[in-house]
Amino acid sequence: GGIKMERIGNERTGYSNIVLPVAAGQEILPGTMVALNADGYAVPASKAENLIIAGVAQARADNRLGADGAKVVGVRRGAFVMANDKTIKQTDLLKTAYVSDATTLTLTAEGSSPAGQILEVMDDGVTVKIG
Repeated sequence: GGIKMERIGNERTGYSNIVLPVAAGQEILPGTMVALNADGYAVPASKAENLIIAGVAQARADNRLGADGAKVVGVRRGAFVMANDKTIKQTDLLKTAYVSDATTLTLTAEGSSPAGQILEVMDDGVTVKIG
């Protein structure tokens, strides 16, 4: 074989783009927040506890008929505009936003999981730093 390159300590470029295996029976739509379930597979973000919000889906991934990991989804981490359930105000800048559904943020932590830090509050949505 050729030369084996040492990966330890090297910066991996493109850290804001990750590819995740999709959970069985799930469909993920572009522009929606993606979460990791307890088994480490991608699912649509939802109002549920103990989810890790991975980022925003860049394309549709249809694994409705597949087993865990049969399909993958490209996910981007960064600052994204999501809908506001009307609980997030200007005074909440730099606080944590929580998931209401796959495209909506809330300030209500109870029964939800953190989406990320609130960077901007506008009439048409909330910018949140995911990842």
